[in-house]
Amino acid sequence: MVSFILMEQRLQKILAQMGIASRRKAEELILEGMVTVNGETATLGMKADPAEDYIKVGGKLVSSPTLKGRQQAYLMFHKPDGVVTTLSDPEGRPTVKDFLGGIKYRIYPVGRLDYHSEGLLLLTNDGDFANAILHPSRKIPKTYLVKIEGSLNEKETEKLRRGVRLDEDGLTMPARLKKIRETENSSWIEMTIYEGKNRQVRRMLEKVKHPVMRLKRIAVGGLKLGDLKPGKIRHLTGEELRSIKREIGL
Repeated sequence: MVSFILMEQRLQKILAQMGIASRRKAEELILEGMVTVNGETATLGMKADPAEDYIKVGGKLVSSPTLKGRQQAYLMFHKPDGVVTTLSDPEGRPTVKDFLGGIKYRIYPVGRLDYHSEGLLLLTNDGDFANAILHPSRKIPKTYLVKIEGSLNEKETEKLRRGVRLDEDGLTMPARLKKIRETENSSWIEMTIYEGKNRQVRRMLEKVKHPVMRLKRIAVGGLKLGDLKPGKIRHLTGEELRSIKREIGL
């Protein structure tokens, strides 16, 4: 079995991926001495392995080798617009945690969706699974239904398909596009990307002068949102889980 856990990840990245805090907030927690690794107060830049190290935030254990044997959970959530993809928010905005009533074990989001984006968000407590989904080398397709201002011409469409340079993040991987329908001032497209740069779809479309008006993720790999309603959550079926694990190499 191949494991895609990144052995030496920066602590702020680990905490962000677990949904404990945004990366910037995680850095603040580290600087405030609120994070420990194997009993040692963490410093900014410190790395850890969430599968091997005991990590605590505010004295609460969030990752340890002993947690590897706990019940593993794999869920699909339809994140509504106006919800933060974390388990807590210092500004008091709604978070994913507000929709987890009845879930008795600790789970966290796999990756992120913007505050004003909606759609399919995976939740789990399996670090190998989460990292395999997120690792750029796996090129897991993520498909979005997007409403944009205006309509794409052939030159703009081809530019997106080839890849767009996003300043410090460099050139994106080629994307798949399909035009759905057009109106007088806007249009709908289906867009599939194979990585997860920050606000990537929005930034790519801004580069070709077609700002996003609405964005909904409808698939991750072979997993499809289907008719799951906003704010609702469900466990992956056995077949869905077997299929996505084959797709990511687990």
